[in-house]
Amino acid sequence: MKVMVPVKRVVDYNVKVRVKPDNTGVDLNNVKMSVNPFCEIGIEEAVRLKEAGSADEVIAVAVGSTACQEQLRTCLALGADRAILVETEADAQPLGIAQALAAIQERELAGMVIFGKQSIDGDNCQTGQMFAALSGMSQATFASEITLEEGKAKVSREVDGGMQTLAITLPAMVTTDLRLNEPRYASLPNIMKAKKKPLDVLTPEELGVDLTPTVEVLSVEAPAERAAGIKVESVEELVNKLKNEAKVIS
Repeated sequence: MKVMVPVKRVVDYNVKVRVKPDNTGVDLNNVKMSVNPFCEIGIEEAVRLKEAGSADEVIAVAVGSTACQEQLRTCLALGADRAILVETEADAQPLGIAQALAAIQERELAGMVIFGKQSIDGDNCQTGQMFAALSGMSQATFASEITLEEGKAKVSREVDGGMQTLAITLPAMVTTDLRLNEPRYASLPNIMKAKKKPLDVLTPEELGVDLTPTVEVLSVEAPAERAAGIKVESVEELVNKLKNEAKVIS
């Protein structure tokens, strides 16, 4: 069985994001870029499935500019067998990305497609679900545990009342939650091996998809700065400030 893992190039989670002076977007000049953390969890889960003998091949896929090859090589170093880049300079958005991935799925016929539940830049949390609908695949979102057995997958997910376990038929799409696993670090030997693993580059035209953005971002603004907290010496002082300054109690 093939396992396909779509990944996204995002600003590293350790970087403090800066908004452009004209509020047209985020300043990406000289900013460290990485694999989206939730996508990295997807790669780790796919590699674990292969190591357990449940999968034969792990394919990392990205939709974006040539620079995405760096993140795909990282995925290859983490254990993916090969990578595919749908190269475009367009600002690819969830629906377009889902359409491109659905076209790749038609070629690859992966038994399972593991998405990160969301990207840490757009936070749309919708590409995986769109992909499943376009591909006609069963889906389970926000997985904290995945077990494969006899053409089915059991997926445990956290809900408000506790844990929910779903049984879905393969092929299926699953999105990862934080508790699914802890991604490994890429070792130096694996980083060197990744340079020789295949990375195919396709165009949207080859896949028959249009990645023209359908949503326009009007402006981007940084959140308002929060006031610094203070320490109080006693309960009486706390009550006084809550009553007379914050006015949240009477």
